[in-house]
Amino acid sequence: MPAKTARVPKHCLHKPSGRAYVRIRGKVVYVGQYGTADSRQEYGRVVAELAANPAITPTVGTSVLTVVELADAYWTFAQAYYRRRDGTPSGWLRHIHLVLKTHLSGLYGRTPATEFGPKAFKAIRQTLITAGHSRQYINKLMPVITRAFKWAASEELIPGSVYHALRTVKGLRRGRSAAHDTDPVKPVEDELVEATLHYLPAVVAEMVRFQRLTGCRPGEVCQIRPCDVDRSSEVWEYRPTDHKTAYRGRERVIYIGPKAQAVLLPYLLRDAQVNCFSPAESEQKRHVEQRKRRRTHVQPSQQHRRKAKPILLPHWHANQLRHSKATEVRRQFGLEAAQVSLGHAKADVTQVYAERDARLAVEVARKIG
Repeated sequence: MPAKTARVPKHCLHKPSGRAYVRIRGKVVYVGQYGTADSRQEYGRVVAELAANPAITPTVGTSVLTVVELADAYWTFAQAYYRRRDGTPSGWLRHIHLVLKTHLSGLYGRTPATEFGPKAFKAIRQTLITAGHSRQYINKLMPVITRAFKWAASEELIPGSVYHALRTVKGLRRGRSAAHDTDPVKPVEDELVEATLHYLPAVVAEMVRFQRLTGCRPGEVCQIRPCDVDRSSEVWEYRPTDHKTAYRGRERVIYIGPKAQAVLLPYLLRDAQVNCFSPAESEQKRHVEQRKRRRTHVQPSQQHRRKAKPILLPHWHANQLRHSKATEVRRQFGLEAAQVSLGHAKADVTQVYAERDARLAVEVARKIG
């Protein structure tokens, strides 16, 4: 019986990296950039070595995966992976692009990926410190590089040892580096919020009131639609189609009480699939109010008239409203109630939002201190 002819391995494309490879007895051998003459030549060499001695795996060619190639391959993967439920790109992609394209590829693009180690990792981190980024933001960005190398190892683009070496670098510790720390987000006083509402467009003011009453995130206010609100019970339930922990399979329910219902109700009288709070509608209402307040027609000479200088109020931002709600709930009903209201899986996360009520400690000191 004639011996079986040895099977010639196929010239394959590794889509994430755009490289060509052949698989020999379960081992992947890369032969250069797919579609190039060098790749075909290297493929021919590998096949020839295999035919000459089938028992020996051919040596890997001279084509070496560089850091920029790894970054490009991971970026292609990330664009498909980091997406919201509705298929739109996640906002996290902006940070991934910054790290991969500006810092990683900019400094070490031509370096072989297998030679990128902890020292290079720390060097990139130092550029972020020099650029003036906060310690918290740097610790948020740097794991992007680690995840990129972890993904490359899982795709057999690099040895797993490269990824494990990067994991030995710990995040920046408070007071142990030149990176500055950001101030913790504090609740905003309701008096300041009320004073600010007078200067806001009507729709924006209603969005602020709704967020303060429910403790939801700013993005959750912007995306609310009539179809997302269940009004079958005394307390309404709002389930955002997309939220911060949706990728973990967690459900987010925002409970809407009577006061928040009164704010939201006029905006529910529209198409069920349309956002309740619309920027275009807000501008339209603002222009209508301006026309109502005006007593005379606009003259050409008055079109460029300088407006009166507005009253300056202390600065605050929308995320502080969530802290205010958390602090209020915790003060009246305890930490667990604040945790449920904010939709946190763990109470230690709620601690960041709900400021510890010092009045209890004062009362203890007054009685037994």
